[in-house]
Amino acid sequence: MKIPSAAQIRDWDSYTIKNEPIDSVDLMERASNTFCKWFKKRFPETKRQVLLICGPGNNGGDGLAIARMLALDHYEVKVWLCRVSEGLSPDAQTNLNRLQALRSIPIKMLYVGDPFPEIPDRSYLIDALFGSGLNRPVGGYWATLIEQLNQVSATRIAVDIPSGLFTDRAPDGAVFQAEYTFSFERPKLAFFLPVSGAFAGEWETQSIGLHPDFESNIPNTYQYLTVDAIRARLHTRHKFDHKGSFGHSLIIAGSHGKIGAALLTAKACLRAGSGLVTIHAPKCAYEILQIGFPEAMCICDSHQFVVSDVGNLAPFKAIGVGPGIGTNSLTERALHDLIERSSVPLVVDADAINILAKNYDWLRALPSGSILSPHPKEFERLVGPSASDFDRLNKLQQLAMEMELVIILKGANTAIADPEGRIFFNTTGNPGMATGGSGDVLTGILTGLLAQGYSSLDAALVGVYLHGLAGDIAAELLEQESLLSGDLIDYLGKAFGSIRHSGGLL
Repeated sequence: MKIPSAAQIRDWDSYTIKNEPIDSVDLMERASNTFCKWFKKRFPETKRQVLLICGPGNNGGDGLAIARMLALDHYEVKVWLCRVSEGLSPDAQTNLNRLQALRSIPIKMLYVGDPFPEIPDRSYLIDALFGSGLNRPVGGYWATLIEQLNQVSATRIAVDIPSGLFTDRAPDGAVFQAEYTFSFERPKLAFFLPVSGAFAGEWETQSIGLHPDFESNIPNTYQYLTVDAIRARLHTRHKFDHKGSFGHSLIIAGSHGKIGAALLTAKACLRAGSGLVTIHAPKCAYEILQIGFPEAMCICDSHQFVVSDVGNLAPFKAIGVGPGIGTNSLTERALHDLIERSSVPLVVDADAINILAKNYDWLRALPSGSILSPHPKEFERLVGPSASDFDRLNKLQQLAMEMELVIILKGANTAIADPEGRIFFNTTGNPGMATGGSGDVLTGILTGLLAQGYSSLDAALVGVYLHGLAGDIAAELLEQESLLSGDLIDYLGKAFGSIRHSGGLL
């Protein structure tokens, strides 16, 4: 699903107003009503006070309309209207008039220099001060107000976007720290990046009925993955298929002391559906692999402790390389040989990426359809430091386009870039997956999907979503603190089933 910029959302609003047609104040009413339906379901306790901090613009207009609607639903509501500027937007003024007509809701004007509002514990604090149209950092009195609000014990909720947060650039100045954010129509790009997403807390988005015809005008640059999009990409197996139908994968992994990486990668590859899996590893791994994973075939390297050659590549439909291999000079030469001789796509991860970072020109020689899956530090070794998460995102896009690769930048809301310049954000996964071996499991899943004939982009999208969903299912049963990378493999089948049959976990 597309992630529009703030300007594109404003244009979408305008298009809806013109073509539905609908008055702008009525569209605001619809948006506010959508928020209130969510709020009442999420926070049904009407005896807790609801305090709204509203600004003079349309975000403040939303807040004023929300205050009226919640009061009519028997919440105890109080409003502070912040006089950031001399006047109010026309729709905000209309909603102020409607609110004042009720006569039962306390409305206090807040001017620069006034004492800050007292926020009772256990109240609901709704932020509608500055919206997505903010174009400069919040400073002075209003910045101090936001910082004060961030210290209170109330439940902090943002309307559309936390005040002070920019939609498409790094935060600069005071930002409201929401525990929950309800975003209209689509989430904001800022929600998906670590430097800014933490301010949104737990976010949810719902449609406010913007005109569907406009969406085709929004570029595909940024998108986020939904279960429907993943379900549509899953392959279907047929009665007379056999193991040869689902591809033969080669996993090149492991070195002395890191044979577990080879085991995890290969197990995930087979669990992801590859018909056959062969592991190429140093001689020291042979007994471990044969005992630890009898379903896989093993090829011993000529070296006792490291990967020094890659052997015959002809039987394989996809190759995963990197987990636990180290950066030995012999392994470096073996990787170069693999890149030169492989005619099938590679999944390049971990130490294989670190080797590429030292031999940047090799990136251009990677076989068509190859996938890179760096974590942020490995990505930095490839492209250098980034000024911000947004700058890193631009570098990710540029590298994928320049090298004609699919690149997976791992982390919370993992970002997948393709050669066309599109970036997809994953919506599954949890902090419990931040454990050793989790990336090896993803490499195996990706390799297994490629071997089955998935395109490199589909393999990346489906693989990352499945990987995160398996982690979510495992965390529900085991708790995040106790999650092991092997649990992701064990619950991979449940993740497939969840997508196909019950709509998945979002």
